[in-house]
Amino acid sequence: MSWRDYSDWAKTRPTMLRLAEWLGKGRGGTRLLDAINPPPPAPRRPELSGWERQELAALWIGHATVLLRIGGRTVLADPVFSNRVGIGLGLLTGGPQRLVKPALSLHELPRLDLVLVSHAHFDHLDRPTLSRLPKRVPVVTSEHNSDLIRDLGFHSVTEVRWGQRVLVGGLCVTGWPVRHWGARTFIDHHRGYAAFLLEAEGRRILYGGDTAWGLHFKDVGRVDLAVLGIGAYDPYIAAHATPEQAWAMADHVRADFMLPMHHSTFRLSHEPIHEPLERLLAAAGRSEDRIICREIGQLWTPDAVATGDRHAGRVPGPDATVEMRQVC
Repeated sequence: MSWRDYSDWAKTRPTMLRLAEWLGKGRGGTRLLDAINPPPPAPRRPELSGWERQELAALWIGHATVLLRIGGRTVLADPVFSNRVGIGLGLLTGGPQRLVKPALSLHELPRLDLVLVSHAHFDHLDRPTLSRLPKRVPVVTSEHNSDLIRDLGFHSVTEVRWGQRVLVGGLCVTGWPVRHWGARTFIDHHRGYAAFLLEAEGRRILYGGDTAWGLHFKDVGRVDLAVLGIGAYDPYIAAHATPEQAWAMADHVRADFMLPMHHSTFRLSHEPIHEPLERLLAAAGRSEDRIICREIGQLWTPDAVATGDRHAGRVPGPDATVEMRQVC
């Protein structure tokens, strides 16, 4: 029986759901077996020596985990660095294993100014990862998820509703509606889910979290970068967009660039692992140069546009210039 078959069976048993809710709050300290048979390294090894000199940059670490630079601040979205995600079962994690390692280890991360957690699903809210992040870093999450984060020791955890705007260290963060669901173990249906619009110093980034197709981003306005999921649509089309739908939503926000995520890291659905990106590139057609960070570990800055390398693995040096535009 695969983990998906077991998961589907467990969802029909109330006792199993309550047990899963309790097990889902573990910190991963005893899961020593997760380190056995580690996944291969990421295709790209990013060089971050010039990261903090950038006003706008992005690095795909893997799955939905993205490192963002906006307005001189560093944001880590949906951090998941564990080899497996799911409920804790003593010495191991009951859930899917990574197909490839994160592009960076936790100790290689630059100084963080903000952590975003879009919703409570295990492949987005990974308590073993969060427990190892610096607790001084403020966290912004969607409604009714702070209890899964605050007890890990973070000094500041802020929940945002759809349409609510908060200012965190000079960054404006707005919760945005998506078509998804928030229950972590199918029993805690009160939990929220959201996308986040980041704004600072004339730059705008939309981090889409998980969402199915819809027109909910139509009112966001133009963004420099849209980070949108393109995988896990077969058979979960009601919760995740297809690559073609994600591309259309990038056009809804008139994104200069799109970073596709939520693919090629965990096997969460039935489509072939390479299909989402192939379909996205086909949908983009002649505009495929707008699609950045196509491999885990690829790093992007606007400077790469001038050099013709939109998928570089190195931050430009101190003499590089970035065109700034006032957007909002």
